[in-house]
Amino acid sequence: MINSNAYDYINVLDKTADASWIRNEVLSNNIANVNTPGYKRQDVAFERELERALGNSRYITMDSKVGNLKINRLKPRSYTDYSNYSYRMDGNNVDIDTENVTLAANQLKYQGVMEGINSEFRNLKNAMSGQ
Repeated sequence: MINSNAYDYINVLDKTADASWIRNEVLSNNIANVNTPGYKRQDVAFERELERALGNSRYITMDSKVGNLKINRLKPRSYTDYSNYSYRMDGNNVDIDTENVTLAANQLKYQGVMEGINSEFRNLKNAMSGQ
C-alpha cells in the first residue's frame, strides 16, 4: 500500500477489491458445497466495516473521511450464516439460485472497483503530465 494523500482513494479501493475477491472465493465455496449435508453458507462483511470506518458525519467532506481512515484496521470479515432456515432436511442452508445471483453481483462490483482504481491512476497520470 502506498502512504501518500494522493493515494487515499486508491488505497480504499484496493481494500474494497481485496474484500470483493475474498467474497468471490467464499461464494464459490458455498456453491461447491450446495449438496454437502449440514453445510452453512458463508459470506464476507466489508461494506458495513467501511461505512463504520468512514463515519456518518455530514459535516465532514468525503476527502477528509478517506484521508483520516485507518486503512490497516479495515479488514473484510468472513462469517458463517447459522440461520435456522434450511432448504433441506440435512441442515444445509445454501440456495444455489441466491448464491449465483450474489456471485454475479459481486463480480460486477469487483469490475467496477477495478475500473475505479484504473480511473484514479489515469487521473494521477494526467495530473503529473499537466493535462
